[in-house]
Amino acid sequence: MTDTRTRDSRPVVLLEEIFPGDTNAYGTAFGGRIMALMDRAAGLAASRYAHGHFVTASLNALDFRAPVRQGEIAEVGAQVVYTSAHTCGIKVTVCAVDKAAWSRRPCCEGTLFMVRMGPDGAILPVPPLAPRTASGRADWDEARAIHRQMIRRRHGAGRHGRCSSTD
Repeated sequence: MTDTRTRDSRPVVLLEEIFPGDTNAYGTAFGGRIMALMDRAAGLAASRYAHGHFVTASLNALDFRAPVRQGEIAEVGAQVVYTSAHTCGIKVTVCAVDKAAWSRRPCCEGTLFMVRMGPDGAILPVPPLAPRTASGRADWDEARAIHRQMIRRRHGAGRHGRCSSTD
């Protein structure tokens, strides 16, 4: 039976207010908190696209440009821009939103790769994504290059890239 469900690759947007417990001594959001929001948004974008459950395989090319401050809203946008046989590449952007003016300030950007998993832990296929615009093609090419580099790095790690009791 062929899966005929519509693939929805529009961006997912999460809004999360940054509270004191989310911040460091400087009143800015912990990088790990921002990364967790990015991971959540990426998983939702992949799930909406491929109608399945996903786990994080890799976080690449993360670039923090400006902080999100306490009291601001982190606006996290995630969009599937690339697919391989079992993986979705998701471009994720974070903006700080000032609640008084609702102005947006770019803060962080990265590419996450998510693998589709079945309920038994088996890796499942991902339907192919075909870019439809020039910017979509550019995002596809960039994500594909990052994905290929990640695969080369994993294959090149060999036994020395694994944790052991002697490390």
